[in-house]
Amino acid sequence: MIARLFSLAVLLWVLGFVWFAVALPGPGPDMVTDGIVVVTGGPGRIPRGLALLEAKQARRMLISGVDRRVRPQDMIAEYHAPPRLIACCVDLGAESVDTRSNADETAAWVAQHRYRTLRLVTTDWHMARARFELARVLDRRVTILSDGVRSEPGFLVLMKEYTKYLLRRVAAPLGY
Repeated sequence: MIARLFSLAVLLWVLGFVWFAVALPGPGPDMVTDGIVVVTGGPGRIPRGLALLEAKQARRMLISGVDRRVRPQDMIAEYHAPPRLIACCVDLGAESVDTRSNADETAAWVAQHRYRTLRLVTTDWHMARARFELARVLDRRVTILSDGVRSEPGFLVLMKEYTKYLLRRVAAPLGY
């Protein structure tokens, strides 16, 4: 009996992992949202957010998880972003250190600006967990649009992220 339950659990994990790996999200649709949040930690995320902001896909952007030493002029130099865009429309969030605190930082920013629609920009393999954490702390009336930055993750990256996602799905309802 225990062997069958274990086999079933392994089978479900494998099937879920295959779905997770095959269904990685791509860029979001051409739709305007109130704000954009870029979760730091992977290549292409900030350039994608800046391109969306320049294309007027949102009024304002939060870059969550920025090192405290980063200043707006660093963003201008690193990403060749227009100074006026950074000055008017980009907020650097330095209060978060992981995906859960990215969500908390973002929820405070969304509430401060009273946004109802939000585009979440992160790497494709990170989207499920980032979106889950964000949906847990945002007002239920806020719509989240996923915008995955394409990558070529290896098997171990996908396996680790899928396992983290599953663990958060179990731990969060238990208050952890």
